[in-house]
Amino acid sequence: MRLIPFLFVLTFGIQGMFLNAQKNQIQNAKIRFEFVSKGVKGTIAGFESESQIDWAAPENSVFKGRVQSESLDTNNGLRNWSLRSGKYFDVDDHPYILFESTGVTQNKNQWIVEGNLTIKSTTKPISIIFERMDNKLVGSFSLYSIDYGIKIKKKREDNLVKVRLEFDVN
Repeated sequence: MRLIPFLFVLTFGIQGMFLNAQKNQIQNAKIRFEFVSKGVKGTIAGFESESQIDWAAPENSVFKGRVQSESLDTNNGLRNWSLRSGKYFDVDDHPYILFESTGVTQNKNQWIVEGNLTIKSTTKPISIIFERMDNKLVGSFSLYSIDYGIKIKKKREDNLVKVRLEFDVN
């Protein structure tokens, strides 16, 4: 009689280990952006992630991470200082840019990640389209900085920012 509970625990324990082994984490990230109307390109670093990537069942994946606002770099010290100030990113009061997925779907080699992006104190839904390349996810999305309280230009359409993400997953 004692053998049956033991086998039950052993069987489901092994299955649980197998299922957990299929979940991978983002080990490294490269994040680039371009402020289109000014032709300004840059990077942002200080990436931290609690993401769980399931290659076999992408819909079970969770993307959750943040980057340090202070790490924003456009290769121009004066511009970086200005962007980090209270007028724009306000890095003293808002040290992180946050993202958390609300759903993941797969369409062939593409993963569509829906989620919420928080910059400063504003949270907005966005969609990121990723392509899987071996153990890497490469994605992109666009946003308007003015929607997050970062008004560089007067017209909304002149505040377009394109973002490219490269995640190494293991």
